[in-house]
Amino acid sequence: MDQYCILGRIGEGAHGIVFKAKHVETGEIVALKKVALRRLEDGIPNQALREIKALQEIEDNQHVVQLKAVFPHGAGFVLAFEFMLSDLAEVVRHAQRPLAPAQVKSYLQMLLKGVAFCHANNIVHRDLKPANLLISASGQLKIADFGLARVFSPDGSRLYTHQVATRAVGCIMGELLNGSPLFPGENDIEQLCCVLRILGTPSPQVWPEITELPDYNKISFKEQAPVPLEEVLPDASPQALDLLGRFLLYPPRQRIAASQALLHQYFFTAPLPAHPSELPIPQRPGGPAPKAHPGPPHVHEFHVDRPLEESLLNPELIRPFIPEG
Repeated sequence: MDQYCILGRIGEGAHGIVFKAKHVETGEIVALKKVALRRLEDGIPNQALREIKALQEIEDNQHVVQLKAVFPHGAGFVLAFEFMLSDLAEVVRHAQRPLAPAQVKSYLQMLLKGVAFCHANNIVHRDLKPANLLISASGQLKIADFGLARVFSPDGSRLYTHQVATRAVGCIMGELLNGSPLFPGENDIEQLCCVLRILGTPSPQVWPEITELPDYNKISFKEQAPVPLEEVLPDASPQALDLLGRFLLYPPRQRIAASQALLHQYFFTAPLPAHPSELPIPQRPGGPAPKAHPGPPHVHEFHVDRPLEESLLNPELIRPFIPEG
């Protein structure tokens, strides 16, 4: 830790506190996640190990947060990540409701690029939600918090626990379009009721594998028909509703893959996805507002009848190319 100067506290997760820090020698700003070990004999928590392994398994990608270093510290260790200014949850919380269609497309496109990259590297995140989608000062979205991630087998031979529940890409898309969660449950049962209220009660006819689920038939719900998505999100475009419907399917194997979703007509119809520089970038709670980055002042207007060197901000740039005399 001697090589870093702590600048402030960003937040606290399930396995450690996250600080904003500056590297003493390079001046680079990073996020330090300090993970404490209750007892040395307990070893490193599984979630921390999974996060390290997942991030080390994949190469650098512009839509996945970069793990820069891991080093021991006291009775624990520290993970150094690239510093990100905010997260998508803050964007949704502070932006005008709802986000502009071009902004929604941009966030979703960056998320899908990150997810497609992870899947291409056999990493399944399993904890996608707006708070884990960080936003850089330049507006780039990057997937973070790989504590529940797994390296998966493409052949499907590996078993995984069913005790993992989180929002996925379709739910995040719906939240961006709606300005609030589509399925705002406070507990497991309420969460299921919210899903059934919109998507309808699943049956073996709709989802043949449902009878193979570990907790199938432990609880029953009244029969409900699905609600058309155009009634749930009346302001969304037909292309947006079509893509959302391909995400919000009960059978996992029928859902559209991230790589295929990036080719959907939704991203190629007006308005096109906004450039990251056009997206809102709220500061984390308690921090100073981000500084604007104005361009150089335009002191000369360009006229065709004026010498080129008089129309440039820095005439010295072309001085070597102007013939003498």
